[in-house]
Amino acid sequence: MTLFSKIKEDFLNVKRNDPALHSNFELLFNYPGLWAIFFYRISHALYQKGLRFIPRFISAVGQFLTTVDIHPAAKLGNRVFIDHAVGVVIGETAEIGNDVLIYQQVTLGGVSLSHGKRHPTIEDNVVIGAGAKILGNITIGKGAKIGANSVVIKDVPSHSTAVGVPAKIISNCGNRNKLRHDILPDVDKELFHYLIKRIAVLEESVKTGNIELMEKEDYELTEIYDTFIKAM
Repeated sequence: MTLFSKIKEDFLNVKRNDPALHSNFELLFNYPGLWAIFFYRISHALYQKGLRFIPRFISAVGQFLTTVDIHPAAKLGNRVFIDHAVGVVIGETAEIGNDVLIYQQVTLGGVSLSHGKRHPTIEDNVVIGAGAKILGNITIGKGAKIGANSVVIKDVPSHSTAVGVPAKIISNCGNRNKLRHDILPDVDKELFHYLIKRIAVLEESVKTGNIELMEKEDYELTEIYDTFIKAM
């Protein structure tokens, strides 16, 4: 695909998928994330030709105008959309697949000063919620969702959800609507409820001396806990 074709597809992608867009005028003036990718496409094409200063200069201009910092050496696939865009940072060795949705204040950063691959790889159809930080040479699998303000420091399997600080991985996240990154399990709440119920069972067994009831309820709680652990 040519450079012009990629840029055209970026613009058409917004027109097809953003319900907030009402006119081409808005597309030109109200979408800093789109323009950030526009500047990136040009700087990346020049960077691949062996140039260094000019791509970095174009990248700096794009950053000044859009508040989005995308290194020219990063690899972005087709139809990547940065919604609202403010404060997004994408590092030098980051790789992003196709149809990825990124919200504001997201960082795809490194945790090492060494040379080589030190930024994340984001596979196709991933949604990264606002304020999320994905750090290091890790992989976010296809169709995964990263919850808002999560800090991800290890691989996330395909079609899973990562939420929290540091992020916990929840398998089989269920809802496959890529925009519904608000549907996230509350891991700490589930564990807290389990502990409260466990204590209640123990207190009841001490008061009544009903060992059979305790064993029955304890078995049910154990099954719930095992299911919870398998989801992590």
